[in-house]
Amino acid sequence: MAKQRVAHMKRKTKETDIDIKFTIDGKGISKIFTGIPFLDHMLTALSKHGLFDLTVQAKGDLEIDHHHTNEDVGIVLGQTLAKALGNKAGIRRFGFFSVPMDEALVRTSLDISGRPSFHLLKDKKVKLSSSSSYSFHDACEFLRAFVQHAGINLNVEVVNGEDSHHVTEAMFKALAKSLDLATQADNRVKGVPSTKGTLES
Repeated sequence: MAKQRVAHMKRKTKETDIDIKFTIDGKGISKIFTGIPFLDHMLTALSKHGLFDLTVQAKGDLEIDHHHTNEDVGIVLGQTLAKALGNKAGIRRFGFFSVPMDEALVRTSLDISGRPSFHLLKDKKVKLSSSSSYSFHDACEFLRAFVQHAGINLNVEVVNGEDSHHVTEAMFKALAKSLDLATQADNRVKGVPSTKGTLES
């Protein structure tokens, strides 16, 4: 029986107190509370569509704004995924998915390479509506923190969209499906999927 790929991480600072459990080979079951309702919605979608079991409990200085909580949840989520993956032996490593949501179309491509970076390509014709509660910029800052600490190279292409809610949700769902593909075990892969023999930075 394969070893269960699961990790539990905590991080406490003067600004936030975060507790996350991430099971890669799950059923899409989640229990999310960050104090930021739209982020809760996005993480629930990440869990559901990636078939990850995810528990997130976060307290932060939301009376100031949600920047610290948003970024720190991304940091700890990335750390927890990296820990659950271990040395990454046997994984497919790469993932790509395209998700439409009404007028929005978003594609994500990722490589669990150990060399983290976040790249956004937004078509010039895309004009996003503003959101006072949780913006597309907030979502990108979350993902930047996540991939930096998960060791993932993530490229996001916003092909079309007008409603920031639709674009952001399509982005998280595309990430979920790409991440599911990349973390899947492939019995044809022997050891770590790299010619270098490691996927560490």
